[in-house]
Amino acid sequence: MPLDPRVARFLNLLAAGNPPDARAQSVADRRAGLIALMKFAGNEAAVNRVETRTLAGPGGELRIRLYSPTPAQTLPGLIYFHGGGLVAGSLDTHDSVARALACAGNVRVASVDYRLAPEHPFPAAVEDAMAALAHISTHAADFGIDHERLGVAGDSAGATLAAVACQAAARAGRPRLALQLLICPILDYSRGTPSKREFASGYLVDQATLDHDLMHYLPNDQTNPGNPLVSPLLATDLAGMPPTLIHTAEFDPLRDEGRNYFERLAQAGNEVSYTCHPGMIHLFYALGAVIPYAHSALDQIGGEIRAALTPAPRL
Repeated sequence: MPLDPRVARFLNLLAAGNPPDARAQSVADRRAGLIALMKFAGNEAAVNRVETRTLAGPGGELRIRLYSPTPAQTLPGLIYFHGGGLVAGSLDTHDSVARALACAGNVRVASVDYRLAPEHPFPAAVEDAMAALAHISTHAADFGIDHERLGVAGDSAGATLAAVACQAAARAGRPRLALQLLICPILDYSRGTPSKREFASGYLVDQATLDHDLMHYLPNDQTNPGNPLVSPLLATDLAGMPPTLIHTAEFDPLRDEGRNYFERLAQAGNEVSYTCHPGMIHLFYALGAVIPYAHSALDQIGGEIRAALTPAPRL
């Protein structure tokens, strides 16, 4: 399928600004660019309540923003890690995504404000993700979450963290998660794929951006990007994973690694579904003001969340 016409117009608009090569950007410029980009999110979904909490993290206080779609005392829960290449992004930049997931999925979303590189390079973000999962799963009732209906989710580099944390939970046998949701995930920083080569530039997230972010996330070349804690697609054992939903975009350089992870999870005997959104680019789901299809996609994802986290009726 060709590139969606609205997506093509948006990309042309961005290109007209003659953006610099991402590898030459400062981290401050990278962060400012993402903030500006996320202003195309469109109308925010109205949730019943938003509150910020803190918990003790490996590097100090760790903020959690909790989104409640209804006043219900207890709801299914979704621990969410925002995108931004592990060097950019925040609770605020991805507020609209968290709201949309909460409303569409009728789920209480706990968005995690993990530490970013280069101030806090690898493994800081991974440690924060695992700490948030451990704390929220152990104290689920304090968050108004049913511990038997708890999942993890992430988009882009946030999906890297979700996948790593999910793998760790599967190896440890706890917590027992009910869902893993990965949206346009980055799952392998170490190798090229056909989609990375085909869409290396001109499709919002390019190879230069991936190189820039990895340079700051692994600044001293002391960690191999093939380490499964960096590239979870390369984990040797994927047995025992929770039911997984993987969503990719047709014109995303990261498309193939999402598909490859789907295949590996299925081969390991896990319940997993894969959706590639035709005509779409990376981050399309967060750009509803210029890509109307984003709303339909989030509604679809919300329906899948509901199906995965709604208990089966008792006979």
